[in-house]
This record gives sequence, structure tokens and C-alpha cells, in this order.
Amino acid sequence: MRPWLQLLLSVVAVAPAARKAPRVSATGARGTGEMARRLVLSDQARRFLTLQYRNYTTEFMGCMIGELRDSVAYVARIAPADVDPDRSTATTVMVSSQSSCEDAGWTGTIGRIHSHPSGQKCSYFMPGTEVLDADGESFVRSDYAIDAIMCGDRVVWIAREMTERQVAMVETGTGGAVGGTP
Repeated sequence: MRPWLQLLLSVVAVAPAARKAPRVSATGARGTGEMARRLVLSDQARRFLTLQYRNYTTEFMGCMIGELRDSVAYVARIAPADVDPDRSTATTVMVSSQSSCEDAGWTGTIGRIHSHPSGQKCSYFMPGTEVLDADGESFVRSDYAIDAIMCGDRVVWIAREMTERQVAMVETGTGGAVGGTP
């Protein structure tokens, strides 16, 4: 196994699934076609997300660059998405001209991530239901393999099988493995 991959694997573990909606076809999802069951964020990706989250009162959006292999989404870095500042508010963010991360010049994008500065409503489903909210609907319309929401001390994410999961952004003291529950 590559040394950087071993390091990434030691950085994060994902908590069990929180909620699951009916299956959605993965047709058109970028990557190998397999479903992501774990999300691994590199140190660079964690630093970028933490700094962005601390510095902005409006939502930000980034492109998760990495690879999907063996049911694991490896995010090596986060690159800024092409967002017009007028299209970023405290409760919404939209890419410029409906462009994809590739249109903004990034290659190897496996998904997008945006923030919820208030740390609230960090879900892909309406509360207490399996009905997709605006974030869930946006993901379904995209052709990326995964989508994520930066929400304070955690990242809430979803893959094409529509199971919502979380990754803690702080170490738990368990040898570098971090996780969280909904």
C-alpha cells in the first residue's frame, strides 16, 4: 500500500449509517461506479475546510479531489469551486453558470463540499423523514460520486446509495481514527 494511502487510512474512520433513503441509480457518477462507504480526508483537506469554515459567514463550496477505490472515497485536497460572491449567502451557495469542478479547471473531482456556517440543518433529508431536502436534491442532480456538508466539528456526507454518514473533524485520541454518530 502506498505510504500516503496508509496515512490517510489512519486519519479517519466513518461512523455507521444514520439514515437511508430509497436507492438512487449511480448512473453517471464520476469514479469507478462503486459506492463509497467510507470517506477519508487528508490533512490538507481538513486544514482547508477548517480555515474556510472559521473565516466565512457565508456558505463556501469546494471540489473534493481524490479517488474512489474499494468503497472508500479518498479526498487528497479541496479546491475552490467557481462561485460568484453574489451567489453565496449565509444559507445558500451556487456555482457560477452551473459549471462543474472540471469546468473550473480541476481534474480528479469525486464530489463537492459546501458549508453550513450556522452549524445547523446539516442533513440531506427533511427532519425525521427519508424525503430529500435541497442539499439532497442538488446531489441527486449532480453526477459526482459523493457530496458533503462542512458543519462545524463534523462533515456530513452522502454517496449514491443515499446513506448519510458523518466524519468528525477533530481527533478522538484513538490513534488518529476519528468518527462520529448522528
